[in-house]
Formats: sequence, structure tokens, C-alpha cells
Amino acid sequence: MGEQHADPALRARVLHLRVRPGAPPEHYQALLDLLVSDISPVVQALPPAAALVDVAGALRFHQRTPVEIASLIRMRAMAWFGTDVHIGVAPNWALAATASTRPGHNGIRVVADDPLAVADFLWPLPVENLHGIGRQQATTLRRFGIDTVGALAKLPEATAQRILGGQPGRLLRDRAWGLDPRMVTPTALPRSTSERRDFDHDELDPDIVRTAILDATYVIACRLRERGQAATGLELQLRFAGESQLTRSRRLTTPSARTEDLRDVGYDLFARLGLQRARIRSVNVRATELVDANRVAEQITFDRRTENGRRAESAVDKANRRFGAGTVRPARLAGPRRAA
Repeated sequence: MGEQHADPALRARVLHLRVRPGAPPEHYQALLDLLVSDISPVVQALPPAAALVDVAGALRFHQRTPVEIASLIRMRAMAWFGTDVHIGVAPNWALAATASTRPGHNGIRVVADDPLAVADFLWPLPVENLHGIGRQQATTLRRFGIDTVGALAKLPEATAQRILGGQPGRLLRDRAWGLDPRMVTPTALPRSTSERRDFDHDELDPDIVRTAILDATYVIACRLRERGQAATGLELQLRFAGESQLTRSRRLTTPSARTEDLRDVGYDLFARLGLQRARIRSVNVRATELVDANRVAEQITFDRRTENGRRAESAVDKANRRFGAGTVRPARLAGPRRAA
């Protein structure tokens, strides 16, 4: 059983996102990558410019409310790739989709999981604004004097079915009451995933930078194993004082989701830069060209250290699934973080 919240707004856990019209397709793909990488694995793409996210399982991990998560998404989408996103937060798909068409001044509209809140939001709307209604259906309803969503909700079900047809009439009347049983269904997994660590100040210590690289690769590796994916390449991007950036990448010999493999490549990319007292503001690690892990042949090894490492990762994954992400982490990451 999931956590029960007294506040109806906290039970509104479905987010519907709309990318602004005219945004480049690569920005939409970047948003999908951001959602799956940083927010929740339960993301349903609605091409060409919308997406659904169920954050019910992510609230504890992020230690944020659904509205705070929506604000985080908007902030990162704007800061990382300059895309404005409007977000509806509601108990289900249809309500969230309707809410995202009417964002507040902060780009977000919340409809609480409460019958009165749902009615206050939906019922004054013109009937053609009901999510899922077609133009011809709205025209038909208006001919019968049914001009608002509230008027449709108050129709007897049999009357709605006579006007609109059996199944459509029942479905749209349910929508007018704020009902939508559809679940958010994760679609194709992303082609890349990333983790960014920002330092509290311009960082000069290479050991601190390496710890941030370890932290990022550890989180990425855990995520890949949870999804059943493996990385074919790894990219390291450093942002310096003055906002200049430097990016290096490498293709892995064999696709991998092991922390040790990704960490070693990340460390080597950093070492080969040969930086001398560079003031680093952030580290971004991206695993690229992701593939289905089931299609990657696991190399047979007689090296006890490697085999023990695989067993240890399996135990770590089980513990983190049971007690929460990040419960078990590499010893070097224990204690306060220097980068977030």
C-alpha cells in the first residue's frame, strides 16, 4: 500500500507536460531524457510535444511534493536546454492534461484530488475544452444546450449516451466528473541518461571532482541496471568559472551497467584533460547509446575480484530496491556531499 496523505493536493500525482509550440524536436527528446533520468521511471511519451509522468513512487526519493517536482522540472528544462514547459498536476491523465492547457503564472496548474476542487476547475469550462472530446461531439452537445463541462456532468448517463452514443457518452460524462482510470504506461526507454553535480563553489581539488564523477556514475549505473539497460558510451562535461565548458567522450569496449566500468572511464576522461588548478563549477556525466542489457553477452571471468564486484552490485541493488535508492552507496560517498 502506498502512503496516504490528508492533503488532497499531495494525492495529485500525475503530471502532464506540454512543450511550447515550435520547440525543436531535440528539445522534446531532451525533456523525455530529463524526466526518466532525474524524475521518475514512469514516463509516457505523447509525441510530438507532450508527456505524462507518474510521480507517486518518486516523492520519497526526491523529498518533494508533486508541485515541487513540477517546479523542479520547469527549472531544469529552462536552465539546461532553454525550453518552457507547462505542467498540469492532477489525480489522473485527463485532468492533468486539461490543467496543463491552463497554467498559472508559474507555468503550473494543480487540481487537487477532491470532488469539489475538480468540479470548481472543470465545470465552468466550455464543453469543447473537455479532454478527449471531438469537435463534432462538442457541436452536438451545444445543439442540445449543453455548453459547459458542468452541464454535461449533470446529464443522466442514459441521456449522454443517447446524444453521443453508448460508449462515448459514458466516457465523456465520466471525464466531466474528473474520472479517468487510465494508467501512465512507460513507453520506450531513453537513448541516454545523465547525472549532474554542481559544486557549492568553484572547485580546485581534483579529488573532490573525482568523487563527484564517482557519485554520478554510481547513480547512472544503478539506474541502468534497474531498467535493464547498458551504456555503449560515456560522456564527461565540465563547466568552469566563466561558464566555459569542456566535453570529452569515449565508446566502451563492451556495453556495461557496472559502476566500476563507468567510473573508470569517467576517471580516465578527467585525467587525460590534464587540468592544472582549473576552477570547476559542475560535472555532468552522460551514458550514451543505451542498449537492452539482455542483448549484451556477459563476459566469462575467472577474476575473483570482478566476480565479487558483480555479486556485491546485485546485493546493493536488492537493498536499494527494498529500503530506497541510495541506501547503500560506495564508501567514498559516505558523509556530507560536496556537490549536488
